[in-house]
Amino acid sequence: MFGLKRQRKAARAAGEAAATPAPSPSSASAGLPNPEQLLQRLEWTVVRRLDGLLQGDYRTLFRGYGLDLAELREYQPQDDVRYIDWNVTARLQTPYVREFQEDREVAGWFLLDLSGSLDFGSQAVRKRGMSAGFVGVLARLLTRNGNRIGAVLYSADGMQTIPARSGRRHVLHVLDSMLKSKAATAQRQTDLQELLTQAQSAIKRRSVVFVVSDFISQPGWTKALAQLAQRHEVVAVRLYDPLELELPDLGMVMMQDAETGEQLFVDTHDPGFRKRFMEAAAKREADLRDALSNAGVDCLELSTMDKLDSALLHFIRQRKRRGQLASGVNPLARRAGR
Repeated sequence: MFGLKRQRKAARAAGEAAATPAPSPSSASAGLPNPEQLLQRLEWTVVRRLDGLLQGDYRTLFRGYGLDLAELREYQPQDDVRYIDWNVTARLQTPYVREFQEDREVAGWFLLDLSGSLDFGSQAVRKRGMSAGFVGVLARLLTRNGNRIGAVLYSADGMQTIPARSGRRHVLHVLDSMLKSKAATAQRQTDLQELLTQAQSAIKRRSVVFVVSDFISQPGWTKALAQLAQRHEVVAVRLYDPLELELPDLGMVMMQDAETGEQLFVDTHDPGFRKRFMEAAAKREADLRDALSNAGVDCLELSTMDKLDSALLHFIRQRKRRGQLASGVNPLARRAGR
């Protein structure tokens, strides 16, 4: 795992084509705006657009957990058969379904990996910037509808828990804590198990939990993630950069592990090395997807080259389609019947 991690960290040096040490932890948030500027930009460029495009579909991501029976009505084609009231159906000899009014209040929690590997980005945006953008958008969508958000931060400053509260000022507090957090110190590798274990004790009531990380970690975190998913609705937000999957031909470059500080020279002109790098990255990708699937966790993959609104919109609509198929509803047949 360490060898693969070291190769993946190399993407930073390859992307910048510079044989210089990684920035110090104090510069981890360099290039990021202050929380107010960041949130204003996200509200104008992403949140407003998602509000218009989703037209309520974002509830697929923010399901509440209390349901009150609203009424009974006669069954219609494409209704979810799980909601048929069999007692009433037998009595009236006509299928009836139950309609529920959902308790929309839900707490959203962000488990934030702020380790050194998030400072990598081959383009204008680093993984740390994508993390802050995602948190700002999702937190604002939640709090605009009266819901509460909390966070657990994993960084060189230690583990920080921010209790769940509502309101725009609380979103700014979470973003400010993110941007001020230092990256992991040298000689200390990320251990996501610590973050997930802390979350199990910090989150008291059932919530929607977003694990925001690049999942470059010491092994052993999958069991803790599966345990968390048994109590909460968990979405893994996996951050990555394209150069972590495939290296370009840049000749001799210095690679540095962003978390341990270890350095080595490699010849990216060697096609054999680039092939081994790509194969190792592909294996890690497959292993990660299998681990998340086995834990029963949905995964949103965010590249540093993605447009945040488009990526979120695609994920939410995919999630909605999966829910319809799981309930026996074919979305294509429903559209054809209109």
